[in-house]
Amino acid sequence: MNILAIDQGTSGTKAVVVDSDDRLLAVAEVPIRPDYRAGGIVEQDPGELIDSVFAAARRAREVAGVAIDGISLTNQGETVLAWDPDTGRALSPLIVWQDGRAQSVCTRLQAHAEDVARRTGLVLDPYFIAPKLAWIRENCTSEGVVTTSDAWILHRLTGEFVTDVSTASRSLVTDLDTVSYDPSLVELFGLTGERLPRIADNDEIIGTTGEFGGDVPVGGLIVDQQAALLAERCLQAGEAKCTFGTGAFLLANLGTTPNRSTHGLTVSGAWRVDDVTSYCSDGQVYTAASAIRWLQDVGLLAGPEEIDRIASDDAHGTICVPALAGLAAPWWRSDASAVMQGMTLATSRADLVTAVVQGLAAQVAELGELVSADLGMPLARLRVDGGLTRSRVFMQAVADLMQINIDVYPSAHATPLGAVALARKSLDPSLSLTDAIVSWQPERSFAPQWSADRAQAFRSAWRGVVEHTVLKEQS
Repeated sequence: MNILAIDQGTSGTKAVVVDSDDRLLAVAEVPIRPDYRAGGIVEQDPGELIDSVFAAARRAREVAGVAIDGISLTNQGETVLAWDPDTGRALSPLIVWQDGRAQSVCTRLQAHAEDVARRTGLVLDPYFIAPKLAWIRENCTSEGVVTTSDAWILHRLTGEFVTDVSTASRSLVTDLDTVSYDPSLVELFGLTGERLPRIADNDEIIGTTGEFGGDVPVGGLIVDQQAALLAERCLQAGEAKCTFGTGAFLLANLGTTPNRSTHGLTVSGAWRVDDVTSYCSDGQVYTAASAIRWLQDVGLLAGPEEIDRIASDDAHGTICVPALAGLAAPWWRSDASAVMQGMTLATSRADLVTAVVQGLAAQVAELGELVSADLGMPLARLRVDGGLTRSRVFMQAVADLMQINIDVYPSAHATPLGAVALARKSLDPSLSLTDAIVSWQPERSFAPQWSADRAQAFRSAWRGVVEHTVLKEQS
């Protein structure tokens, strides 16, 4: 079967076509540049986004030159908008997952934070869906419906009003144990009376579309990070991956028991397949590739390909906390800003770039330590994907600071390939999930080169900057 998988992301839309023999027949990408503005504003233009979906998918199908048997979609997860369910017309900008304006909603509901965390597995933070939906209702429009971007895209494709288990579990109005909407949480966020999309299983056909030739089934829906977790065969409890895209996202499979994190991470549905829900622990770094893009914007890098030429493993005392869009787990401070500390007249361009690279790696190392604490066992290895894995200096920094081996996924398309597996499963329920996943072997691996003492000393110094500068001075 030939699967067209659409990966709608923060920086663009990618579409791939994969055949039954795991051959990648086509890849098409259409870039999108989010609008970053002062005050924590991060928006996307709905017209630009939906045009990118159709353009990428049509281009991929044309390049592949084959009939498409099934279509799947991955999405950004926590990006939302208001739209007209009769016409499909957007009624607001897309409020991107990085946008911090819904902090006002979270502050108002702070007394309920512990209860919300217990029931949803998430943290009361503007990163998640419901605060953004409430913010749109309070500040943009009372018309239409407010949903995540996937429900809107799927409606434009199929006419259905649906989301999936993994996306819905990021909402703060979904019960973690049942992965169904909790009316009392809906009421808490002021969303009573809102029409919410049906929650579909991840191996379910939700409808058909005629947009790309014929009447093609659409199924195998999943949020982006869980899609990558699946593509990298993290199918057993304790297996973990980190995706380095616009942000960095470290997820670990928890199996079928939704144990809540006791270390500031989030827990959500990874996927529901064959009527069984698997869960994952999730830690986020809000800026990864976007931090590298910032280095470009201020003239320190011509492009990410320069990282390995300029950066090294020594920033000569310069430490960076690259909280350019706030700090996520375990601090959950959307109001935090970046800090560069330890500069002197001798500090060079290379030191500044190295400090940003090491700062990103340090955040990932913190997440890995917390995931291990929640699992009750150390991570044995970390599987990684995303554009920044092309930087050997960056991947070596992650291995050094985490003190574990790193396996690099051999394709730049982990997210859509995870959706391919679920689309195959939705079209052929007899197929096992293991057999549905596109086969792979690591492109390369990295082992720690720093001693454990050096890694610990760096992380202690970096953590000190977070605690005594970023959090203390900005509180």
